[in-house]
Amino acid sequence: MLKDMGIQQYTLSDIRGLPKGPTRHLIKIPPKQATQIPEDKFTEIRKGGLEGEASGWFDSDGCDACRAILSHNSFLISGRHVGDHTVVYTFVAPSFDAFKTVVSTLEASGLKPKILEVAKFKSTEKILTEKQETVLSLALKMGFFDFPRKTSMQELSQRLGVGLSTVSEIIRRGTRRLLESHFEA
Repeated sequence: MLKDMGIQQYTLSDIRGLPKGPTRHLIKIPPKQATQIPEDKFTEIRKGGLEGEASGWFDSDGCDACRAILSHNSFLISGRHVGDHTVVYTFVAPSFDAFKTVVSTLEASGLKPKILEVAKFKSTEKILTEKQETVLSLALKMGFFDFPRKTSMQELSQRLGVGLSTVSEIIRRGTRRLLESHFEA
């Protein structure tokens, strides 16, 4: 779709699976190409961001790469269009088996993935307290961070046997610690 609109450069910032099947993509486009975007093709579009770039959400049924990443509990870090039909994806998989399954799914759909790098995440320090790690892990597994959410703060509170405000505070402080650690590097 982007190629048909004359968009030659873009960056994929986020992907989300929608309940009824299509995949929603958040893309960023350089200022020179932002004027080529017909607004009716996007769910939401914003022009004039950083240095005049445009960003917008568009839905697609035919994005095998994004669908493969999402369907194996992995998440996108970035996607960068680098050529005619070439996009470099960076994503995080929960395990090496999940990573291999994403690659196999891509191959089965007729794509030819070229693996540039595989790395295992190793934390150099303990970022979260034990309680924060437990609560955030449960919240992730129960779908609290999914879109749309599969569980509520109330359900987490009941499952953990602690007050709603306590769960909220643990999630907020744990998330803050993770973000501070990420953005300090």
